[in-house]
Amino acid sequence: MFESHGRSVFKNRLALSFDFVPPKLVHRDAQLKRLTTFFRPVAEGNSSQTAFLFGTVGSGKTVTAKRFCIDIKEHSQKSGKAIDFVIVNCRQRNSEAAAILHIINHFQPNFPDRGFSITEMMEILRKDLEKRKLHLVIILDEADVLLRKSGSDIIYRLSRFSEEGMEGRQLVSIILISQRDVFNLLDAASASTFKRSNMVEFGKYSVSELADIARQRAGLALHDGTIDDDSIRLIADASAEFGDARFAIEIIEKAGMLADEERSETISPEHVRAAKAEAFNSITESKLVSLEPHLKITLLAISRSLKNKAYTTTGEAEESYRIACEEFGEKPRAHTAFWGYLKDLDDAGMISAHKSGEGVPGKTSIITIPDMPVKILEEKLTQLIGDDDL
Repeated sequence: MFESHGRSVFKNRLALSFDFVPPKLVHRDAQLKRLTTFFRPVAEGNSSQTAFLFGTVGSGKTVTAKRFCIDIKEHSQKSGKAIDFVIVNCRQRNSEAAAILHIINHFQPNFPDRGFSITEMMEILRKDLEKRKLHLVIILDEADVLLRKSGSDIIYRLSRFSEEGMEGRQLVSIILISQRDVFNLLDAASASTFKRSNMVEFGKYSVSELADIARQRAGLALHDGTIDDDSIRLIADASAEFGDARFAIEIIEKAGMLADEERSETISPEHVRAAKAEAFNSITESKLVSLEPHLKITLLAISRSLKNKAYTTTGEAEESYRIACEEFGEKPRAHTAFWGYLKDLDDAGMISAHKSGEGVPGKTSIITIPDMPVKILEEKLTQLIGDDDL
């Protein structure tokens, strides 16, 4: 079953994993320098810090945070200061207890997953850090999911962590990562511990930047000579609509798999085109999962409004949104909030909205969904919203 059918185009497929951290990041020097400036007091003295990283899917937020933490850990070791980091995927661990348990598991992998209160787990974590004389950088990835579901107590607890420590030792720093602003999800006490100026923005990658990223990952993952620059540029063009490096990396992997299936020693433009078609479906599903509940409901409402027609109006979509909210037991938001949802979905490339032209009375927007059958989209969103704990 697994017998060899010739040499694979891959030399290190792990370099195409979303968890892989390249030794040097491409086109994220400015963000790394900003983080270094923020965290210099942590590396050089007894201090703690907070930072907030925000930007769209695939803009390099998580890999930049990981690369930065690896670098500061290595730097601190050379200067005799112990700094470590742990990353919490808040979509997978969306309760305060689950997030804290994951942090404890970083030091105690066999720690029981029940039987301790949050206060007791925080005390256990504090003693762990004091025993190791360690400063821990905690990365809360997709923090908005945790904050929306469980509130901001965990931010307050962690940011005030050092007040009960020995000798005033600063034990914890926090990096929040999100696609959108999270400060409106923090209560006053938690917000007071965060510096709003410590924000790092991640814009969408340009076509040329995506080409550089694809070229770097291909060089790390593929044998020399298996992909030419025309195919690299095609990958960049294919992912430019989203400005999404993850999409580009996924296309490389899928194109390589298709080449291996055909026992081809090179990745052709046709492999890239076929890979985009496969990757598009998975990246679309990933985007749907990451939407907050009201954005999911808004997109569901638009997909329902577009049955049997190419375009819908803002008014039709908003009426459909109100009906969908009632269906799922959710209170519909005000008109201005609904407008904001439309803009967010448009910015994410999931809908196309523009001002109405001739033949449409009044001032409104015309909306369509250009890249996915609305029937399939409606089915998927109905399932996802039903799974959400609204």
